[in-house]
Amino acid sequence: MLQRFSANTVGRDFVVSDIHGCYDLLMNELDRAGFERSRDRLFCVGDLIDRGPNSRACLSLPFEPWFHAVRGNHELLARDALEQGHWGMWLLNGGTWVRDEDPETVRQRLHEALSRMPYAFEIEVAGMRLGIVHAEPPTDWAMIERDDATIAHDLVWSRRRIGKGDSSKVRGIDAVVVGHTILRTPKWLGNVYFIDTGAFMTGRLTLLALEDIARTVPR
Repeated sequence: MLQRFSANTVGRDFVVSDIHGCYDLLMNELDRAGFERSRDRLFCVGDLIDRGPNSRACLSLPFEPWFHAVRGNHELLARDALEQGHWGMWLLNGGTWVRDEDPETVRQRLHEALSRMPYAFEIEVAGMRLGIVHAEPPTDWAMIERDDATIAHDLVWSRRRIGKGDSSKVRGIDAVVVGHTILRTPKWLGNVYFIDTGAFMTGRLTLLALEDIARTVPR
């Protein structure tokens, strides 16, 4: 459920919003930020695939040593289609790119990628603990380690906090970065930072240094 990372002592840490197949856009943003693959780390809030132009390339990202992603709902939609035959929801939500691929090859690649994509990250940054999940954290960060199906579902699907404008703080963590819900600009609600800006629609992919986020956590 949860993977922890100690502080990066040799480089910088970044987080990127839902990539959704926009591989070239991601590469451009990394170049603009001066990202150094030998020492920097990139964390992603999930939804690597679907809707954008190059899901196949994005599905290769979890195998890069500098890239780390939590699982998003689109990875799980793809898994349900490729492993359980539940094709309807995935195809309706951007999975049609698989028609141009060998489904068995995609299934194997996705299976291997998901083994590297837990539900949550916890990263030490500037003396703080920052969490990353795809959609919404629980009210207490420690609940993630319960391996509870309802909590797992909310981590990749829920929009209750953003829907209600809930600014209560998640206990047990300094801040949590999430994607899933498309906004015009990133937004804090309590100590939860929503960063998805709809790259596949708007051409705006949010890439932020985790140290910058740590400096702006609401007190």
